[in-house]
Amino acid sequence: LNNLSLAIEPGEMRAIIGPNGAGKTTMMDVITGKTRPDVGDAVFQGEADLTALDETEIARLGIGRKLQKPTVFELHSVEDNILLARSLDKSARASIRWKPNEKDAQRIERILDTIRLKPARARLAGSLSHGQKQWLEIGMLLAQEPKLLLVDEPVAGMTDSETEQTALLLRDINRTRSVVVVEHDMGFVRALGVR
Repeated sequence: LNNLSLAIEPGEMRAIIGPNGAGKTTMMDVITGKTRPDVGDAVFQGEADLTALDETEIARLGIGRKLQKPTVFELHSVEDNILLARSLDKSARASIRWKPNEKDAQRIERILDTIRLKPARARLAGSLSHGQKQWLEIGMLLAQEPKLLLVDEPVAGMTDSETEQTALLLRDINRTRSVVVVEHDMGFVRALGVR
């Protein structure tokens, strides 16, 4: 990255486009702490210096990232994938004592509605289409309650119908959080209707 200056406002959705090798993924790597820049600043919410934090600390601040290839627990149900992704104490003691409650159930219902997978909640994640797996992974990120969601090529390999649904899904998510989408599909970028 050379001379990149970018500011994302709270509640904004932005599309990042450019050819292979332009630095789109590197930019997301710097924001999420995977890559340390030699110079420059990466600041979150006006105060947190992301260049001084590791990936876990950055995720705890509220920055979530969805990679291009979906990564879901294929042998677990859609609902269990979302349960496993929640941002809770995952120590052995807390896991043993955890019991489902009404608040968790309502959160999962909202996420399933948002990602359009409520009818598939009991299906194994491995049986979903490629597009549905992408949506599930977005739902898993939502379970962590990020303030900023970074999404890398979310419609790669999707059908036209899935691509349309993904544009709607990301616009729905953008009502409550900032979203940065890296994408090559210009039709999809136009459908998002963002800067």
